[in-house]
Amino acid sequence: MEEQFWQTRWNTGKIAFHEGAPNKFLITHFDVLEIDQGAHVFVPLCGKTSDLDWLYERGYRVTGIEFNRDAIEEVFERMSLIPDVEQKSGLTRFSSGRLTIWHGDFFLLPRGDVGTIDAVYDRAALVALPEDIRKEYAKYLVELTRNAPQLLISYSYDQSQTEGPPFSVPENTIRQLYGSNFNIERLESADIKGPLAARCSGKEQTWKLSMKNG
Repeated sequence: MEEQFWQTRWNTGKIAFHEGAPNKFLITHFDVLEIDQGAHVFVPLCGKTSDLDWLYERGYRVTGIEFNRDAIEEVFERMSLIPDVEQKSGLTRFSSGRLTIWHGDFFLLPRGDVGTIDAVYDRAALVALPEDIRKEYAKYLVELTRNAPQLLISYSYDQSQTEGPPFSVPENTIRQLYGSNFNIERLESADIKGPLAARCSGKEQTWKLSMKNG
């Protein structure tokens, strides 16, 4: 999954995608997933996001996966947690209490090692992936989490205005990727802000994906 690209971004400090505070759409909308305290939330391509802290502090069991080891170590240090570190399934697992972050390639993460996932929070994974990888990612995420509901944050803009990531992933693409498995509801659409707004105009959108019955 283009590991060298992301390692270079981290090593050169080109991480404008990193937010220093919990994401406002997460705070506003996460409760629509209607999961219980103590439920298991999966955060793909999590980086060192403060969203992990927010979820953890609300009593959820949180699992992420990330390419950059320094980012993972920073999360545990920031949260004053000392992780157990072990090699497993070709990846490295950092874990302490209710927080686990895997170091390595998302596609190498076996379902049996993750356990049952109750919800997915995807702010920075789908929009980080080029078009030729998104279908494979979405398929594997659905398999890995067994159709767990998702809170998904995406961008919709004219891709000719700027190169990604984050890439433009408009509604029709989301429906193509997930429509056969999920009911898809748009919760909010707001003008793009932050560093990306200096490069393009468009919308940042929040979606609820819930498993179809039958």
